[in-house]
Amino acid sequence: MADHSPSISTSKQKAQPKPNPKPNPESTDRPLSAPRRRQAGAMAFWTYLTISVGLLSLLLSPFLSPRDQHSWFLSLPPDLRLHFSQGKLIKIHPSYQIPFRVFAVESSPAEFSETVLLVPGLACNSFSFCHVMSALRSHGVRAVAIDMPGSGFSERPRVPGSFEDVFAQIKENGIFWAFDRLVETGQAPYEEIRARKNFSPYGPAEIGFVIRKVIREMKVGPVHLVIHDAMLGSGANFVASYPSLVRSVTLLDSSAGLPAFPYWAVGVPVVGRLILKSPSFFTKLMRLCCSRSIDMPAVEHQRLLLLGKDGRKGVVDMAKALNYSFDLRQWKELDGLKEMPIQLLWSNNWSDRWIEEGRQTASALPEGKFTYHSGGRWPQEDNAKEITERIVEFVTSLPKTIRMIINEPSEDLEEKVLVNSGSLHQHEHGYQFGPSLGMYGLGQGFMG
Repeated sequence: MADHSPSISTSKQKAQPKPNPKPNPESTDRPLSAPRRRQAGAMAFWTYLTISVGLLSLLLSPFLSPRDQHSWFLSLPPDLRLHFSQGKLIKIHPSYQIPFRVFAVESSPAEFSETVLLVPGLACNSFSFCHVMSALRSHGVRAVAIDMPGSGFSERPRVPGSFEDVFAQIKENGIFWAFDRLVETGQAPYEEIRARKNFSPYGPAEIGFVIRKVIREMKVGPVHLVIHDAMLGSGANFVASYPSLVRSVTLLDSSAGLPAFPYWAVGVPVVGRLILKSPSFFTKLMRLCCSRSIDMPAVEHQRLLLLGKDGRKGVVDMAKALNYSFDLRQWKELDGLKEMPIQLLWSNNWSDRWIEEGRQTASALPEGKFTYHSGGRWPQEDNAKEITERIVEFVTSLPKTIRMIINEPSEDLEEKVLVNSGSLHQHEHGYQFGPSLGMYGLGQGFMG
């Protein structure tokens, strides 16, 4: 019987295309979410940064060790070390910064009614005013001088999250500190760096906060404020913020846009270091720009202080943060300043341009007392006697100051200060009599 079932020819049958497999939702590669991308970016960032900075720390550790500061301090002349021993280190704990200490020194007669607070200009320091301070004391006036942050014996402030801070923390905490922090917090520290990249610890509000802190901790307010050189913007910001702490203002060759010291020269990475290493070249530079008759010991003191404790970097950072567009006329119209006694002391033999700058400054302050002196842009170095006499004459012409009794109230222990960022920050108080020599790896007997 014939088989009628249909025959299938395998040779003629066409191969059927295989259907595409259905995608497995569990195996499909999905794009990383934004948090994962940030975490991956953070991990890559810290991988490269940790390796680079860790290796750099190992290579530079012999040059950045505490013994470097120890050797530098011992190399200072005895009068500079004596000046340090007579001052105080005051702890500053401002917003967006790691706490640091500023140096302040006081020279007081047995009895006094007036206090003069000296704010040195760019690259200047309290030691530069030592002759003025001694002369003020002999006239029965208490004198206080501050080393601005990063100048003289004051520490250079660091911003948390900056490369400098990362470098220091990796040196202190180990090469894997960044990874540990990332795992513990789940946050990318480099985002904090980006958020604070435009912040400067040398801004007018920050320097004003430092001045106020010194007055409060040393209990010297109210004061007759002497603002020197390019610190006009910062000093004026302090006066506008805390007029009750100021009895009068003296502008000593003070201009916001024309600092005397050539910071642009020492700011060049290699050239600046070479300039500070050459006593003869640095002397010529100081006499060309700051004071024609400054003596060699004073120049050497300035040079040594700029060489140590990142002094050169502090000067450059301060210069970048100066308020070059400060308007003195608008400042004088602010509430609380219209009746503020103001004196201008100006060099009349430096240059025609500088004399014209003095006239413009005087025109912005028509109610102020304008007086010429025969010194240079740093008159405290070459004409301390005349400067002191003008300050004493002005201060004693005003009604006597009623001393403020500063009792630290409970809220002062957690005082809130408004800073540039517009945020409120809590900080602590504290200053130290007889500066700690631990910062230079020294104990007692440092005069050696």
